Amino acid sequence: METSLAAAYERCRRLHRRHGRTYYLATSLLPAWKRRHVHALYGFTRYTDEIVDELGGRPAAVRATRLRLWRDRFLGGLAGAPVDDPLLPAVLHTIAIFDLDPADFTRFLDSMAMDLTVTGYDTYADLLAYMEGSAAAIGTMMLPVLGARDPAAAREPARQLGLAFQLTNFIRDVAEDLDRGRVYLPREDLDRFGVRRDDLAAGSPRVSELIRYEVSRAQAHYAAAAGGIPLLEPASQACMRAAYHLYGGILDEVAARGYDVFAARATVPNRRRLAVALRSLATRAGAPVRLPGPPPAARRAA
Repeated sequence: METSLAAAYERCRRLHRRHGRTYYLATSLLPAWKRRHVHALYGFTRYTDEIVDELGGRPAAVRATRLRLWRDRFLGGLAGAPVDDPLLPAVLHTIAIFDLDPADFTRFLDSMAMDLTVTGYDTYADLLAYMEGSAAAIGTMMLPVLGARDPAAAREPARQLGLAFQLTNFIRDVAEDLDRGRVYLPREDLDRFGVRRDDLAAGSPRVSELIRYEVSRAQAHYAAAAGGIPLLEPASQACMRAAYHLYGGILDEVAARGYDVFAARATVPNRRRLAVALRSLATRAGAPVRLPGPPPAARRAA
């Protein structure tokens, strides 16, 4: 059992390293004993996402069946059934160690199932309902692993940070999501800027204004999350400061490119990534968090 558990944690770590470069770098700033539990949670969410998005273009019905089987194995394991899976033993062990709320995991699975049938959202309220499972729940499932001196006070900032991270991904990945037939920018926002769904890839000034608006919305979630990081256990703060600024840095890159998310995928340069990690390590525990925003050149251009 011990060898199987170690192998499951290693599989999660490899998934994290391969697919989550930004968060993997931030996780490296955690104490070693906490890292594997973060890898396990990432592995669970990433593997689920792969079932939904990356099964070689298989029909939605095939992916839905795979997702249902994955959900059944997970829920069976939670109930104490033997689990024959290369990844789930680590996930179930992490849930047990930290007494994580199973409802966060089922909400996440429910949202992933929506991606098989839902291709757009009319309003931001509709999108938020989806993100309650796909993003906010990840923030709250992570919180016990990170630890906080006042978990109740840290819960809402953790939710907000999950929302901020996911909105950042939605903004960066508009083109990639379009290729999958999905748009995570609410239709009411497209209407506000006179953009049709078919116009998104055209790169018109109206699309840039739409993306600028979505960036400001994401930054509002970052602002709502900032106060939670100083509430975390001191040993976890460098990790989350780094994640906060690295993901926020993606928005900076989008702004610096004139809010064009189609010409190239916005990424934070390696030199800046390293500087953020080192600065996060050097920041004293409990210090306030600087809010993200466009770099000065982008603000002047705006």
